[in-house]
Amino acid sequence: MSFDLSTYKVTKNKKENFKIESPSFGFSKKLSDKKKEIFYRELGMLLKSGVDFKKALEIVCNQSSNKFEKEIILEIKENVIEGKSIYESMRESNQFSPYEYYSIQIGEETRKLEEVLVELQKYFNRKIQMKRQIISVMTYPTIVMLVTFLVLYFMLNKVVPMFSSVFKQFGSELPQSTQIIIKISNHSGIIFSFIIGVLVSMVLIHMLLKNKNSYRSFTTHILLKIPYFGNLIRKIYLSRFCQAMNLLITSRTTLINSLTLTAKMIGFYPIEIAIVQIKEDITRGGSLNETLKKHPVFENKMISMVEVAEQVNQLETMFERLTEQYNEEINHQTKMIGVVLEPLIIIVIGVIVGVIMVSMYAPMFDLSKIINK
Repeated sequence: MSFDLSTYKVTKNKKENFKIESPSFGFSKKLSDKKKEIFYRELGMLLKSGVDFKKALEIVCNQSSNKFEKEIILEIKENVIEGKSIYESMRESNQFSPYEYYSIQIGEETRKLEEVLVELQKYFNRKIQMKRQIISVMTYPTIVMLVTFLVLYFMLNKVVPMFSSVFKQFGSELPQSTQIIIKISNHSGIIFSFIIGVLVSMVLIHMLLKNKNSYRSFTTHILLKIPYFGNLIRKIYLSRFCQAMNLLITSRTTLINSLTLTAKMIGFYPIEIAIVQIKEDITRGGSLNETLKKHPVFENKMISMVEVAEQVNQLETMFERLTEQYNEEINHQTKMIGVVLEPLIIIVIGVIVGVIMVSMYAPMFDLSKIINK
């Protein structure tokens, strides 16, 4: 079905734009991934059925039971009626990421908005499934770590001081490990306050510097160096890169424009910087696979498959297959996180508690031998 964008802007009216007031306390509401997934799915189905965009928004708005979501949809509809593009209307709402509104822009320009909406629905569906999987995997380790933190705090503040007072009465020399545990116990308040202060400071620093290129370069470099997790993070963004390239090339966007828009859509510094150099190399006559080889963020497997795809002129198909492969690998690695973390956490907890208890009870056994003599 051809998609005529003129149906979106047929009339203008003198209604005022529907403005969304920011909630109090300086916090801004955001549409959840689940609501976006439903929004794109329903909107795509309506457009495929031949409903014009304005009417489709009205139907989606009426189906929603969430007041905030209704306000967002009405704002987009009013902006479209006044002559703005869908892409501009979504961007001005401040509720959609660059990946979303740039995808919509491509759909408008290529008259394939229905297909783009389907891809966005699939994207959020995968994102929701991945988030649920990560939450499921990380729930148990998080609870165990929290309980361990509380138990450790209780032992250092209650149990160790009791043993310490007993040791002082006998006045005998204590083992080195016991002395260390007692010193840690005496300063546990300062230590725990310092740890909490460091964590809060790291969060605040991240919020202040997250848009600085130097900070993004440093943090992504550290993230990619983390064993196992670094590889997983890289695959997540490579999957998004392949998905974006597939969407753009399928829409008959030129390779240079596809790379430009992908850089804006990804939001991952190493790929963004790599794309800048890749575009320059391609402009000079280089092939995509040759330019990808110069940047370590791209895997050899991906480069080899892109090389084959360029030879047979099937880049969009290859990027689609790469997206599927990366998503499968991400799902598998996410499941493995729980398998690896659970026994590792148990071992760490056992070592910490064991060291404290042995350090406290060892002098007691020595004292009992002296008393028996």
